[in-house]
Amino acid sequence: MRYSILSLIAQALKGHSGWRPAWRDAAPKPAYDVLIIGGGGHGLATAYYLASRFGINNVAVIEKGYIGSGNVGRNTTIIRSNYLLPGNIPFYELSMKSWEGLEQELNYNAMVSQRGVLNLFHSDAQRDAFVRRGNAMRLAGVDAEIIDVEQARAMLPFLDYETARFPIQGGLLQRRGGTARHDAVAWGYARAVDRRGVDIVQNCEVTGIAIVDGRITGVETTRGPIKARKVALAVAGSSSRLAAMAGIRLPIESHVLQAFVSEGLKPLIDCVLIFGAGHFYISQSDKGSLVFGGDVDGYNSYAQRGNLPVIEDVMEAAMGLWPGLARVRLLRHWGGIMDMSMDGSPIIDHTPIQGLYLNAGWCYGGFKATPASGFCFAHLIAKDEPHPVAAAYRLDRFATGRLIDEKAVGAQPNLH
Repeated sequence: MRYSILSLIAQALKGHSGWRPAWRDAAPKPAYDVLIIGGGGHGLATAYYLASRFGINNVAVIEKGYIGSGNVGRNTTIIRSNYLLPGNIPFYELSMKSWEGLEQELNYNAMVSQRGVLNLFHSDAQRDAFVRRGNAMRLAGVDAEIIDVEQARAMLPFLDYETARFPIQGGLLQRRGGTARHDAVAWGYARAVDRRGVDIVQNCEVTGIAIVDGRITGVETTRGPIKARKVALAVAGSSSRLAAMAGIRLPIESHVLQAFVSEGLKPLIDCVLIFGAGHFYISQSDKGSLVFGGDVDGYNSYAQRGNLPVIEDVMEAAMGLWPGLARVRLLRHWGGIMDMSMDGSPIIDHTPIQGLYLNAGWCYGGFKATPASGFCFAHLIAKDEPHPVAAAYRLDRFATGRLIDEKAVGAQPNLH
């Protein structure tokens, strides 16, 4: 069933009794050409591009919980491509361009809103750093603008410009950036892969990885063994645990990242705003809630919940940027498990096990990368060679020293 205004009118006349489920809850078959572990945005996007771009349809996506129960539904919905380094700029710009046509391609309303992303700066040194980043973006064909304090005041008159501890001097603006509805992205990809014959198997946890003579042969799950010629790991914060089942130790730590939603408010902010003097970012949803977040929790954890000290830290940053938030009530918050790589950049590569592929290490950048990650991972699986824009995301870069350290903080994952 294709969604359109005509189908909506037709269903309204029938009392909306004719809608079919968006995707099948499939039972696992004994064997597949490609088995993707992880039913989040990256896993579903990989299955979609395998089927739609490379004609590989004998594919299953298996998820230990339900579709979208992981990080794809536990983020602050920001999409952007305002990166600095050559290894990152082309990849995230490919993702940004994919976001711009995603709803038409999937025939699903992912609520993509290119409302703009503004990174504030508060010192001369930080201005120089953002000018450098903006110049790198422009040289790579990505939109970027440096705005001064008066332009920032015109956009965001409610911020503290007079008495702030960290005075606002301007910002780096990417007007094409914005937000997308995270749940809808997962549902749109799930519906699209189901239409192409891909099996979505929920409540199917992997308990072991079968390897014979250095080659993957399948997996053991709570719903029985499943054979596969190729197995792809796209499990975000659980990457280290799944890789360990294959005897691989990854350069990844798992940390909790908390996100927050306020009560619904009248329209206040029409862009994504990122604080330059503390790790804090905020936007407003279509329902009126303010959506915001900050740093990961400093300790390692696989739990999808955070702790109070980080909540306090995020709220302090919020007050430093926007004192008026003190009067807003918090509605709810949640935690996602971040797979923090040692240089803050992702991994899309083969593993030492033949037929086993890895998509991991996304740190804070996982949601915004969803379309490009899925396409480049599908390209790697289908052709056994990396896509050019993801060629730098090799697993062995930590051994060769070809790191992509966007923040220049070294091998400290919690700081990325």
